[in-house]
Amino acid sequence: MIIKCKKEELVAGLNIVSKAVSNKTTYPILQCVLIEAAQGKIKFTSNNTDLGIETYIEGTVIKDGTSAIEAKLFMDIVRKLPDDDITVDTEDEIRAVITCQKTKYTIAYKSGNDFVNIPTLNTDKHIEISEFTLREIIRQTIFSISDNENNPIMTGEYFEVNGDKLTVVSIDGKRISVRNVELADTNQNVSVIIPGKSLLELIKIINGGVDDKVNIYFENNYVMFEFGKTKVISRLIEGEYYKISRFMSIDHSMIVNVDKKELIDAIDRTTLLIQETDKKPIIVSVKDDNNMYLRVDTNMGSFNENIEVDKEGGEIVIGFNPKFLLDALRVIDDDRVSIYMSDSKNPCIIKDDQESFTYVILPININSAAY
Repeated sequence: MIIKCKKEELVAGLNIVSKAVSNKTTYPILQCVLIEAAQGKIKFTSNNTDLGIETYIEGTVIKDGTSAIEAKLFMDIVRKLPDDDITVDTEDEIRAVITCQKTKYTIAYKSGNDFVNIPTLNTDKHIEISEFTLREIIRQTIFSISDNENNPIMTGEYFEVNGDKLTVVSIDGKRISVRNVELADTNQNVSVIIPGKSLLELIKIINGGVDDKVNIYFENNYVMFEFGKTKVISRLIEGEYYKISRFMSIDHSMIVNVDKKELIDAIDRTTLLIQETDKKPIIVSVKDDNNMYLRVDTNMGSFNENIEVDKEGGEIVIGFNPKFLLDALRVIDDDRVSIYMSDSKNPCIIKDDQESFTYVILPININSAAY
């Protein structure tokens, strides 16, 4: 195999496929990027068995062939070469020769025949969505997945297609994030759990353009995202997702409408006095004077601030993990947010009127009478 490419093309392609290169494995071929040159096209592929990525790059195929080169070393070499055309030659059965101007590297490579191919999916069951919408959906929900591998279902996001509606849900046991999006077409119903790690890698490589489309294909134990010259294929998490409807329908006795930025800034100020080991809640009190009072008491000191709000209902005193509130508020695009509450024991719900987003946050147990 002999190919010739501009440096920026090689770097761009390697940046994409490196997201699925295995760093820790007893199977060395998984640390490689597979290069396939055929019919004038150059394709890079990586596969760690949970996530696989393939992408095409621009370049000249001088001789067809297939080779697997250790990805990290290949990337390190390419980055340090001059900004010019780079030739990769694996005609030698043991060594690959990488040249650019007066620079020449000779490194070991592996046969492409030993590479673990990514699965081929049937494309019948799929949806189409813009790159911008997909990236926003993931950004606005991914923070509330769990990192506890003992409960794998919580480490993923639930994607449900129902006709012309896509619902994405994440849950970590203390909060729930939900995004609802209308699709352009009516589709076959689908419900899958996609690993959060795969989604995090995905949003690093999609451009996020409003007019750029992503086709998402579902089949058996896999999901595939296809956009531009790239395909990302992830293994799905097996199991039945949690029934969250009972949390969505909690009766509320109070609605508080508040300026989002003002609330974020106030909560952010409280964190100066809260150490991670403290686990001290922020106390939120809403009074009949149309003010929300925020209070924190720690070994470092105390904090008090009040914010004017519009409210319906009586009074409440409730405690929250401030990080959970901030995580939800920071991904909401609206200038004002509505917070639904009932009492100090039940979750609060932050949602818009159309319920395009819903965030459920469990409170921290406090003695509300003490405040």
